[in-house]
Amino acid sequence: MGGMNHGGAAMSSAPTMTAGTNNTADVTFVTGMIPHHTQAVTMVDSLLKKDGIDPKVIALAAQIKAEQAPEIDTMTGWLTTWGVPESTGISGMDMGTGMGMMSEEDMSALDAATGTEASKLFLTQMTQHHEGAIGMANTEVSSGQDPDALALAKNIVSSQTEEIQTMTDLLNTIQ
Repeated sequence: MGGMNHGGAAMSSAPTMTAGTNNTADVTFVTGMIPHHTQAVTMVDSLLKKDGIDPKVIALAAQIKAEQAPEIDTMTGWLTTWGVPESTGISGMDMGTGMGMMSEEDMSALDAATGTEASKLFLTQMTQHHEGAIGMANTEVSSGQDPDALALAKNIVSSQTEEIQTMTDLLNTIQ
């Protein structure tokens, strides 16, 4: 999973999961997607503080936050139910730019951008971010076992693919 170390020692020390409901792929997906969604929400929050942002970009950003913030809570609840610490699999990961994650420099650039530049940068970065999430979700669909995690992964593929198209269209119209 390019740039993210979801295997090895971090996962081998995971507690035993509830038999029959999930597997290591499910835990890897959830423990990776929580920080991924958290960063997306942070990106939205940065954008929504700005003046001069295209109203269509604001609407899309608000939609992204409205979808992803509750999913963070849901996934955190799954880890609790599965008896898996939220930090499982995260320690030792390079969350830099793996799986569409923004680097500190990327986040700083978004924070500093204003107006049309901020709109364009947000759309470009969020497209990359969504592409990473889709990759993670596709891995879950092919390797996961938990029905709820699989349903979320399929929803992420569908909704974020649609949002990428919307972001591409918006990028082509913002002057």
